[in-house]
Amino acid sequence: MEIIHLILGKANPQRMNGVNKVVYQLATHQKRQGRNVSIWGITADLSRNFDERIFETLLFPASKNPFGVSLPLRTAIKGLAGKDVVFHLHGGWVPVYATISKLFQRHGIRFVITGHGAYNTVAMNRSKWIKKAYFTLFEKPLLRRASQVHSIGLSEVQGLQKIYPNQKSMLLPYGFEFQQTGLQYKPNPEGFTIGFVGRLDTWTKGLDLLISAFDVFQKQNNDSKLWIIGDGTGRADLEKYIADNGVSNVVLWGSKFGDEKDNLIAQMHVFVHPSRNEGLPASVLEAAAIGVPVIVSQPTNVAETVALYKAGTALATNTAEALAEAFVHLKRNDEQTMKALSANARKMVLEVYTWDKLIAKFDPLYST
Repeated sequence: MEIIHLILGKANPQRMNGVNKVVYQLATHQKRQGRNVSIWGITADLSRNFDERIFETLLFPASKNPFGVSLPLRTAIKGLAGKDVVFHLHGGWVPVYATISKLFQRHGIRFVITGHGAYNTVAMNRSKWIKKAYFTLFEKPLLRRASQVHSIGLSEVQGLQKIYPNQKSMLLPYGFEFQQTGLQYKPNPEGFTIGFVGRLDTWTKGLDLLISAFDVFQKQNNDSKLWIIGDGTGRADLEKYIADNGVSNVVLWGSKFGDEKDNLIAQMHVFVHPSRNEGLPASVLEAAAIGVPVIVSQPTNVAETVALYKAGTALATNTAEALAEAFVHLKRNDEQTMKALSANARKMVLEVYTWDKLIAKFDPLYST
């Protein structure tokens, strides 16, 4: 059986797009473990401006019509009729997938879909009435045609069941590219440092909660610092929010990658992700893999595991007050306790989220 991952983009792990990075890693580890796998990308730029990879990548031109499927892609799909192949679609609310799913049905080709957090309740409540109409006309028929629907977190399973009760949901987290490096957890000696890494979307990522909680905490802990790594269209709004509220000791580092990003994360006393809407945040796993204790909200879909492994704090309620209390609690810990939390964080990633442990669990997703 051949597994073909279909995405918008090129599965370039060097880009900010989290879905592309995850799909690249999934395909890479499936190939390493003997699966017959390739990636098909729909993109406006057909240049192969990415590093060599161990699986085949085919690129198809995107149509100006969001529901349109280019002739090369239509022809390629038709050519797979009758063959032992399954497509894995990545992303929810993608208009072209509605059309492609009809082509799959016409040619007798099976497919599964991963929403990547698109089907949780919070995501679907944004632009609620537009999404409700779109769901009825396009997304629901797409899901009906799918063999299975893969969810990366419980919030997505629950959200989807509310609008599309079904018996073909599969819950399985992403893996994480865990690399054994010499990098160790070395908290900043110049002050208690709280960190965040991700797209600067103030509401979705809960950055307003983070800023408000830090403001309260910082007034009682003058040497504390808040480091925010990342960029996005919401940066100007975030800067205004910080200025309007007069919050000090906040550093916006902008986008950082590779060793530069990891070295900053390693200096954080605690990593915070108070998202209101999430699939499964890779940045939390990156921080935990380095050994940084984490504070996470329930919508991150890692809170239960963080609590189980005692790798930090799983917020019962995602509020500025709860965050501030978590900061105070963690700062009171002695060095030995923080080292234990650090070791637990690394253990959590190694035992639950590494791709090598998860690849075989993806196989049932593709079965008939």
